[in-house]
Amino acid sequence: MSSTTSRMPLLDAVKGVACLLIVGHHLSRYGPLPEGAAALAPRVFGWLSQYGRLAVQVFLVLAGFLAAGSLAPEGALRIDKPLSRVFQRYARLVMPYLAALTFSVLVAAVVRPWLDDEVVPGPPGIAQLIAHGLLLQDLLGFDALSTGVWYVAIDFQLFVLALAAIGASEILQRRWALRPDTSRWLMAGLLLAMVVASLAVFNRHAELDVTALYFFGSYGLGMFVFWIGRATRRSTWGFAVLVLVLLGAATLALDWRSRIATALVTALAVVVIQRLDGLAPSAWPHAGEPLVRLGRISYSLFLIHFPVLLLVSAAVSHGAPVTPWVGMAGLLATGVLSIGAAVVLYRFVESRPATWRRLLGLFAGLLVCGVLASMMAG
Repeated sequence: MSSTTSRMPLLDAVKGVACLLIVGHHLSRYGPLPEGAAALAPRVFGWLSQYGRLAVQVFLVLAGFLAAGSLAPEGALRIDKPLSRVFQRYARLVMPYLAALTFSVLVAAVVRPWLDDEVVPGPPGIAQLIAHGLLLQDLLGFDALSTGVWYVAIDFQLFVLALAAIGASEILQRRWALRPDTSRWLMAGLLLAMVVASLAVFNRHAELDVTALYFFGSYGLGMFVFWIGRATRRSTWGFAVLVLVLLGAATLALDWRSRIATALVTALAVVVIQRLDGLAPSAWPHAGEPLVRLGRISYSLFLIHFPVLLLVSAAVSHGAPVTPWVGMAGLLATGVLSIGAAVVLYRFVESRPATWRRLLGLFAGLLVCGVLASMMAG
């Protein structure tokens, strides 16, 4: 993902803004600091608390966009070993995730005596730790050990589901001896059916939000945006965009959902900008460089900011009453420290090549630290 988006600075900048909104959403809701700081800017805190989470839809659309470019840029599966690719995706997601989760478990154990707040995760059990490592915690009903870990599991599920759909169309193409062009239409039809099913059925049932079926509508929109942008004929591009608009309008008419509206606007914006060649590095040579850099570490920032918030919240609330200005200063310190921690996590974990040895080492570290944290609580 990093190598792909490094050639698309605008997408990096968008990811940077979206990540700031998600972090702001969490900082406006969790712990004692926002309770005090909200008095200084009640509308800003209220907006972030209610709407900041919608930025997740931006990440879903962009993740689908990048997945299409990685798995099937020409509309056909281009990888020879799908299972190897699944492991690669799992390892790339999980290595920084395990490191951040280990840090979160240790921080929760340290601050638990000081920070009497329901936001602090409880002492973890072995089964809970293993479920988190395998990205099965929500499916198995375990409490989350850090905020946002649900997204990592969903991202992996979405990738596997997209790969399975594209692979199924390839199998049918070989079995039925279809021409390559026909095979592409078969793949597009299969994915479109999955997108429609997600938007019209699965996404309307909150109990399914632990599965990729709930989110595949937004992810699939991103995949189609990638392929629409590669259309050479203006009429083909226009027809595809019209289908996208009609699909979104029908979905929202059936059941208005702000999250789907956000995903649709994101998809349409990307498809137009892509048509104008706005995703090329030459279109944005130096503009927004801080946001571009932030976007490149956005995954690490997403993973690490919650334990940093716990640490700062415990230190501030334990040392002094949380007045509005003290709370605001604590939140600003959390933001700065989180970015610093994200740089470290990106440099030493996320940007490193994924290997079995590193993956197993991080998994073992999570288990050991989890056991130590449980012993501290006992």
